[in-house]
Amino acid sequence: MRGMRRPCGYPVFLLLLALLAPGAGTASAQTGAGPVPKNATALLYGDGWTCNRGYRQDGERCVAVKVPAHAHAAEAPYGRGWDCDRGYRRVDEGCAAIALPANAYLDSSGDHWECERGYRRVDEACAAIRVPEHGYLARSSYGSGWECERGYRATDDACVAVQVPKNGHYVHSSYGAGWKCNRGYRAESAACIAVAIPANAHLDHTGNDWECTPPYRKERNGCVPL
Repeated sequence: MRGMRRPCGYPVFLLLLALLAPGAGTASAQTGAGPVPKNATALLYGDGWTCNRGYRQDGERCVAVKVPAHAHAAEAPYGRGWDCDRGYRRVDEGCAAIALPANAYLDSSGDHWECERGYRRVDEACAAIRVPEHGYLARSSYGSGWECERGYRATDDACVAVQVPKNGHYVHSSYGAGWKCNRGYRAESAACIAVAIPANAHLDHTGNDWECTPPYRKERNGCVPL
């Protein structure tokens, strides 16, 4: 009727119809034209239709998705229409059980496995990580899978005590010698030698070498005017 206003809840009403419609929200991503075939639902807006969940479009019809053993119909409205159950993975057109080696577990996806803490993957098995004396398990199983305690550094498959020279100090690092010279000293072989500072120079930001004080510049082992 003229002058009649559309109720404010009209869009909500349409939304409810869309949610209650057969197959709505779970239909195939593809759409067809013409008469609505069996196992399909007409589009709410415009012409066309979509296949209901468990069916996929084949030309102008909807055919049932063939779900293999140890699989279930997929929630996604596209693709092959099924996914393997947890503990199985797709092989050709079926689902094969995942062979879990000893000391392994299924990951969150359910179609792959990972080794338990203290083990790392070697081919299709989980091998125990051999932690040397003065070592401990690392957070990651990649690489060696272990790190050395403070005061030790990794050498081959062992943790060797760090020998800190005079005028040096220990630094915790997975690489290098494991020590650094104090400020005013520089590393030379396995020792810390005092930095010889020439005239018109000072220690640089590292504290282990020197640089010229402006307006001087470095030339050989000294500082000369610019």
